[in-house]
Amino acid sequence: MTITNGIDKNGSSATSDTAQKTRHRNTAATTNISPLEMQPLPTEDYDDDDMEGLDESIDDILHRSGYVGYKGSDNDDDELDDEMIAKMAEDAVLYGSGHGKLHDWLFPPNVPRTVQLMRWENIAVPACYLLVGILQGLSGPLMNVYPLDLGATEAQQATISSLRGLPASFKLLFGFWSDNYLLFGYRRKSYMALGWLIASASMIVLLVFGSHDPSIPLLSFSFLSFGVGFWFADVMADSIVAEKAKHEPPETRGSLQSTCYACRFFGLMIAAPLSTVVYSFVGPNHVIFFMALFPLLILPLVYWFQERFNVTPRTTSEQCKEIWSTVCSRAVWQPMGFVYLYNLLQVGNVAWREFLKSVLGFTSNQLNSLLIVAYVLLYLGIMAYKYYFIHWSWRAVYIWTTLLNGVLSALQILLILGETFGIPPFWFALGDDAFADFIGGIQFLPTTIMMVHLCPTGSEGASYAMFTTVNNSALGLSSMISTMLLPIWDVSKETLIAGDMSGMINLTVLTTALQVSGIFFVFLLPKTKEDLIQLGHGASGRSRMGGIIFLSITFLSILYALVVGILNIVAPGWMGES
Repeated sequence: MTITNGIDKNGSSATSDTAQKTRHRNTAATTNISPLEMQPLPTEDYDDDDMEGLDESIDDILHRSGYVGYKGSDNDDDELDDEMIAKMAEDAVLYGSGHGKLHDWLFPPNVPRTVQLMRWENIAVPACYLLVGILQGLSGPLMNVYPLDLGATEAQQATISSLRGLPASFKLLFGFWSDNYLLFGYRRKSYMALGWLIASASMIVLLVFGSHDPSIPLLSFSFLSFGVGFWFADVMADSIVAEKAKHEPPETRGSLQSTCYACRFFGLMIAAPLSTVVYSFVGPNHVIFFMALFPLLILPLVYWFQERFNVTPRTTSEQCKEIWSTVCSRAVWQPMGFVYLYNLLQVGNVAWREFLKSVLGFTSNQLNSLLIVAYVLLYLGIMAYKYYFIHWSWRAVYIWTTLLNGVLSALQILLILGETFGIPPFWFALGDDAFADFIGGIQFLPTTIMMVHLCPTGSEGASYAMFTTVNNSALGLSSMISTMLLPIWDVSKETLIAGDMSGMINLTVLTTALQVSGIFFVFLLPKTKEDLIQLGHGASGRSRMGGIIFLSITFLSILYALVVGILNIVAPGWMGES
């Protein structure tokens, strides 16, 4: 017999003994006390305060524990079956039996099971983030050199680059689709598996039909298909994390995302140098083989992932209304306005790499070494935030890291002038460039954690994809601004080789000033999650104009990315490439 609030499913009252045993058993399952340690509770010996909580419903227990059937779900008729009770009792035994530090590190007893990523039913989530990092690490160095080795022109390289990045513009569509339409009864896991299958199949096609110097069109089509599958699976992983993060206790909030992104950047850190070595010694086909193999290896983990089956999704109109209500909240458009403006101002010095190569004589291996060390420090920045800075306010993190980044950027002027205090130029540049990525790693997590808390229940896929689109579009426009600044001063290769560094110094000062100026908008960023919630309350908590501006920027950014991508495909060289 299944018990719900002391009533059996036929509507009759359960016996008091059965109800008490059920309450007693579930109390054990949601605490650190083993059921074996708990004795029957004689209710006549306890006052009302002592009995408070023993009469809570099964749904309340499940909600607190993070199991299916939590309150606020679309299915209100979920009941606790014997299998679920047994699993909860098993958890209680595990938590109460003292397995030691390793067990508690893998399965933290202070968080619900649904947030314990090392559980077999959840392991697909960190594995997916790890795979995203590995594939980014493998594909990046490959596509930097492979088109050149195939004789691609600058226009063709721009086309390939656009095709690779084009599917990222459809992240909002991917998330919206999975929120509204089930595939084989699931909202996430089936689409995740489909995405990885598409990614693997595209690389298999490239191996089979292009094993010996593939044509540029075949290479372009293969990586376009790969991008579709890759970003589809990535959006599903983000959506799952956005859902699970809502079950984190306040004292551990943010740990779920920091763990997942640590897996991602660890994969990137390992795979990038591996790709470079494999390409150099055994050729591109082996790198492509790994890119086809690894997505297949994750499929069993995706199959084991536990997700609610046949959940009734919201209608498209209901989801659109929910998203509109969300973006009109000041808790959304104000902090996301900071994210957009801050990233827009992170304008880089695009002539810097030419300076390192032409003036300082850095070799390709040295430039690759800078990239690899930057990946390592990016990962270390993520870990530093996870274990130390996670308790800082979001605003404090951005203030101090922005100031430190300004100091490091200013050090580039010393390198241009040759004032390195006796330190070889390579090591001086290594400290400057690489530690900037360490700072970037620290800055990365606060905004992603904030974005998760902004996602409305049931629309996690579309809303999180929309927030990340705003973030990425600002970075894309920042890159375009970087290129537009080049004609202001003469920083051509010939001028640099001739020894005229005045333009390089001026450009470095300008880009550093722009990057640091983002600190003037930090007042838009809430200090903590509690401040974020408060922004949505009160008379000024909502604004239709704020929602209109936010959505306009989002869709115009998507339109810009699509237009540039399509122009690079249908009219190669339109930006002046040969």
